[in-house]
Amino acid sequence: MLEHGGGVIAAARRYGIPERDWLDLSTGLNPHGWPVPALPADAWQRLPETNDGLEQAAAAYYGSALLLPVAGSQAAIQTLPLLRAPGTAGLLNLSYAEHAYAWERRGHQVQRFAPSELDAAVNTLDVLLLCNPNNPTGQMFTPEQLEGWRQRLAMRGGWLVVDEAFMDCTPQFSILNKVGAPGLIVLRSVGKFFGLAGIRAGFVFAWRELLDALQEELGPWAVSGPARAAVKLALQDMAWQQQTRARLTADRERLASLLNRYGPTPHGGCALFQWLAGPHTFAAHTFLAERGILTRYFAEPESIRFGLPANEADWQRLETALAAYLL
Repeated sequence: MLEHGGGVIAAARRYGIPERDWLDLSTGLNPHGWPVPALPADAWQRLPETNDGLEQAAAAYYGSALLLPVAGSQAAIQTLPLLRAPGTAGLLNLSYAEHAYAWERRGHQVQRFAPSELDAAVNTLDVLLLCNPNNPTGQMFTPEQLEGWRQRLAMRGGWLVVDEAFMDCTPQFSILNKVGAPGLIVLRSVGKFFGLAGIRAGFVFAWRELLDALQEELGPWAVSGPARAAVKLALQDMAWQQQTRARLTADRERLASLLNRYGPTPHGGCALFQWLAGPHTFAAHTFLAERGILTRYFAEPESIRFGLPANEADWQRLETALAAYLL
């Protein structure tokens, strides 16, 4: 399996620092996740049912009822390549690695492109896979760009798959209002903005026939009863959502400013992470890890991603380490 952020146990063993002493900035998750309350007993004791209000809550939050709850975006990422004959799939040179891995495993040819090459490449592809915002660079594509590519792909029976896992703070860039159009598949997650990565729940938005085929592959009870109950409540908590968007926007600016103060200006990012590229990043990643601060390192191109600290003590700990690195 591919490497991901959040490997605190492995880092603790490698660097000899107890797990409890780590500051984990490697995941890009909201460090102030939605507070899950005690759940009704029947959520644990009964098989999950689809008439519990989750689909309605998701339709209200996301603005589309053409959806299917899944066990996190990963379930859809692994299954979508099974739903069409092998062809050519394209994605950015640096993007969430599970997309390319899943399509290659199922016999599709995967091609990688620089952002400036995408427009010309669309005419050669069967499927275009994009994260928006891109993970880990934070690059954003406008809905107009995406819709143009979708139309060109759909004319040849192609798909545009847009992974909007980090979109919640910038809904104006979402392409969810086009869901139902031929060839458009949108993935959403409650792991990032809501900070509920462990719940393993998300949604696929697409035309009905595609959702039915995906559900057939995934089988019954794809999302557990407790997960359905908790996610429904989180999607309905508008006050928490509004406060969280404001907080994450402010924390994004603080993190970008902090990194700029003690090194190069971040090359990209979004509300939940900042991204730096260059040959110095492995040394910075190692220096911080030796002090119990875990970041996400990427080898090609050499780069590093910083998530958000959770509290003032963590902010100060990061600043102290960055200042020491530059001395």
